[in-house]
Amino acid sequence: MTVLSEEIRDRIRAEFPKYPNKRAVTLPALHIVHDTLRAVSREAIVEIADLLELHPAEVHDTMTFYNFFKTEENPQGKNRVWFCRSISCMLRGGEELLENICQKYNVTPGHTTEDGAVTVEFAECLGACEGAPCILVDDVCHMDMTTESTSKLIDEL
Repeated sequence: MTVLSEEIRDRIRAEFPKYPNKRAVTLPALHIVHDTLRAVSREAIVEIADLLELHPAEVHDTMTFYNFFKTEENPQGKNRVWFCRSISCMLRGGEELLENICQKYNVTPGHTTEDGAVTVEFAECLGACEGAPCILVDDVCHMDMTTESTSKLIDEL
């Protein structure tokens, strides 16, 4: 039984003409699988490797180099909230914000809330220092965050 649907395989194959060789499609393929399945399983790694004519260890090495891919043991929640840990955010209460949110929702960075709604992550910099502390919810940056404003945002997710 395969993990990757024919649609996912076709989306990966559609990337081939955009790159000089199949190896270069490793990262886009991981993104396609992760975005669709919310995690990359061992079986998916093997199937990606087969499509790209690589050894599974090569795909696994690429996947584990980046901290934004989740595994089946620790799948991504419906939404992902990134907390900035830059010096600007830290000086304006970012660490306390992260700590308060983790306590409130009983979650640790890199993990997902029990209801599967939110995965809490930290980023080294979100590039919005003027609005520190800031968070990224999926693809939207929110600045000048407080525990209250962050809680309200997460509750709405």
